[in-house]
Amino acid sequence: MIEYVMNIEDKDKRNEQIRAVVAVMGILNPQLRDLNDFRHKLWDHVQIISDFEIDIESPYPLPTKETFITKPNPVPLDKTPLKAAHYGRNIQNMVDMIAEKPEDELRRNMVMVLANYMRQQYLIWNKDSVSEETIFKDIDTLSGGRIKIPEDFHLSTVHYAPSPTQQGNQGTYQSHRGENYRSEGHRSNVYRGNKKKINKRK
Repeated sequence: MIEYVMNIEDKDKRNEQIRAVVAVMGILNPQLRDLNDFRHKLWDHVQIISDFEIDIESPYPLPTKETFITKPNPVPLDKTPLKAAHYGRNIQNMVDMIAEKPEDELRRNMVMVLANYMRQQYLIWNKDSVSEETIFKDIDTLSGGRIKIPEDFHLSTVHYAPSPTQQGNQGTYQSHRGENYRSEGHRSNVYRGNKKKINKRK
């Protein structure tokens, strides 16, 4: 359709026909309607399909080949090896940032938050409980000895409890068991009743 429009000599007629083509493109691609600038994308697609050679009046700035050919600027990535891969690089960066802070109450609070967060991340990969000594040792390792944990420092206590889903499933299981018992009892009574009837007939 776009190739057909490109071959129309009258520019006014060409502009009229390309608007109809864009409307059809919108119908064939309804998922684009969820985008805020979906009409702009449709007109850009017209240029791309025509290899940027169609001569039309677009309601939006015309894109160029360089816009789509130019590679984006590379994103710099930190390739420094992690000291503890199971914590990830974000925690390593947090440890380095806290280690640069001066020794004061703010730093102490930041270390407390960090230690509790590290325990949460540790339990994601290890479902068993983890001692606070393990977390404190990891902080010392990650900081290269720059963060010293005070002797009176202790993590908050974590209480494990079954989730509401687990409790609901257990209740459902018990309920189904009760229904099964009642159903079995009902079937046995029916069977005994039928047996008695059969005996009477004899």
